[in-house]
Amino acid sequence: MHPQQYYFTLPKFKNPPILSLPQAWFPGVQEYWEGCTSKRLYDPFFGINTIVIHATAGHGSAGAVSVMRDKKASFHWLIPDENEKEHCNLIWACVPESRVAWHVRNDKFHPDVNDGKNKINHSSLSIELVNSQKDDPFSNWQIQMTADIVRYCWAKYPNMKYVVSHAKLDPGRRSDPGANFPWNEFKDRVLEDNFDGLIAYDAQIDRFKAVRAGLESTIELPTIKGHICY
Repeated sequence: MHPQQYYFTLPKFKNPPILSLPQAWFPGVQEYWEGCTSKRLYDPFFGINTIVIHATAGHGSAGAVSVMRDKKASFHWLIPDENEKEHCNLIWACVPESRVAWHVRNDKFHPDVNDGKNKINHSSLSIELVNSQKDDPFSNWQIQMTADIVRYCWAKYPNMKYVVSHAKLDPGRRSDPGANFPWNEFKDRVLEDNFDGLIAYDAQIDRFKAVRAGLESTIELPTIKGHICY
């Protein structure tokens, strides 16, 4: 399956549960929001209907966030790779869900998504996976976290409908999340009926607070040339 074909729609969610994610703000990321996010054109709750899946093409989490510092691009969630200590522990929240992240160019669109409207950033949320896209299999945990973020958004936003790759929206420039991403397996995990691992409860929240407390409070960002996702 070619990445330009990565796409499916979500049915309406009846009686959605309240779900939680093992997430923490990437250290210091709040300082970059003014320069790499925007106010939404649509209602930040009812107007969100799309989730776009990206991959970083080789940079670690710090490298990915450096493009936010440099005002080049941004994304709502970042999923660490196997060589990062956060892997299997938590995902990075990078942009408030109520704000526009700069992850797809404004002139890009696809007729299958949101009635073919452009400026898709204003109606979407974005997931960035740390992965080289070159002989670099995605970990089982990364696939599960990507599915769990989609399920969290599906339960939270009443008009959530489209799940799509960056490659489908911008085929002339982008191929992410790449041919190694197991799209059909990911889709099956999104649509499965069991939400037990995501139901919000105090013990789970306490666990992730404890994990987050053991991480560094600051992470040095490298200088990256070019764009990784936008």
